[in-house]
Amino acid sequence: MSIRTEVRLPGATEPAERALGPDLARGFMLLFIALANTHFFLRSPVVFGGYPQDGTPVDAGVIWLLTTFVDGRAFPMFGLLFGYGVAQIVRRQQERGRWGVRRLLWRRSAVLVVVGLADAMLFFVGDILAAYGVLLFAGVWLIFWKDRWLLAVAVAFLALNAVPSDDLFTISRTGPDAAMLPPDLAGMFTDRIPAALFIAALGPIGFLCPFAVGLWAGRRRILERPEQHRRLLAIVAAGGLGAAVLGAQPIALLLAGVTTAPDQPALNWSAALHSTTGTLGGFGYAALIALLAVRLGRRRGPVTEAIVATGQRSMSCYLMQSVTWAVVFTPFLLDLSGTLTVTTTALLAAVTWAVTVLIADRMRRAGRRGPFETLVRRVTYRR
Repeated sequence: MSIRTEVRLPGATEPAERALGPDLARGFMLLFIALANTHFFLRSPVVFGGYPQDGTPVDAGVIWLLTTFVDGRAFPMFGLLFGYGVAQIVRRQQERGRWGVRRLLWRRSAVLVVVGLADAMLFFVGDILAAYGVLLFAGVWLIFWKDRWLLAVAVAFLALNAVPSDDLFTISRTGPDAAMLPPDLAGMFTDRIPAALFIAALGPIGFLCPFAVGLWAGRRRILERPEQHRRLLAIVAAGGLGAAVLGAQPIALLLAGVTTAPDQPALNWSAALHSTTGTLGGFGYAALIALLAVRLGRRRGPVTEAIVATGQRSMSCYLMQSVTWAVVFTPFLLDLSGTLTVTTTALLAAVTWAVTVLIADRMRRAGRRGPFETLVRRVTYRR
């Protein structure tokens, strides 16, 4: 009888040694990432803030739920977890007496940029991996900063993102542009290149606040040892999620058709409020899941194990989502952007996430890492 074993790469952490909280958070929040992305593919005579406005009352309810609990709330949490993971890498390298951590992280940055741009060109132009790679390339200069400077950077960029802008919220448009839904193979590349580069270059501005907070939290191992930080986590969960729900209402009620659009300055302020409180909501979600990890302890059922396996393979599972969106929505493939609704795309997102959870769990049972996690580790640690 042969037993399949997983090869340990130098510098990498064995799955059995990983803390529950961060992986559980990554796995669960991939569902929110899917929900946040799919509605942007939909065509309609009137699209407001990325949502078609000709749907049913059920669609309106789904729009309210997504705008309140998902949009602008999931990505900040991934930014925090990204910074947290970088802090873990730095700590492990220091514990092993290894230097050159900045070069190591720059290699990691390079592979994220390459894979992210490839994903943006081939499957989903809204890919954020390249933006994370650019963020890491610049963010390595923060890894040895004192805590007070990290938190100062976080506050400064949170304030920067709170400044209203005419570009924050689109009042009306007819639907996705050619970068999202390329009409042919040639247009897929020509239209997507500027959009992908724009997201990669400017995306880090929105992620720098949660990244800096993640570095700070990672130094204290708050998500790895949540039982030692229950009070802080409870305050962040209640305050962050409370602010996110309340701050979302001007936009959520507007997009759901409950209220009418105000003048442009008021609309810009509402969009800025939605974005800023969304960052706080991302922190709240991370804290809430860390508290859930305390309750679960070692009593992990099959569902928890499967979601954790998804979190451990979050990059591969995220890219599986991109392939799904390409097949379902691209005009020269299934071309369902004019057929599906907000409700059915939300169902598609949930089913897609569930399938990736099943695939990740099969990989776990087989003792295999995700293919892109393996790639990142090999490039990062040169093994």
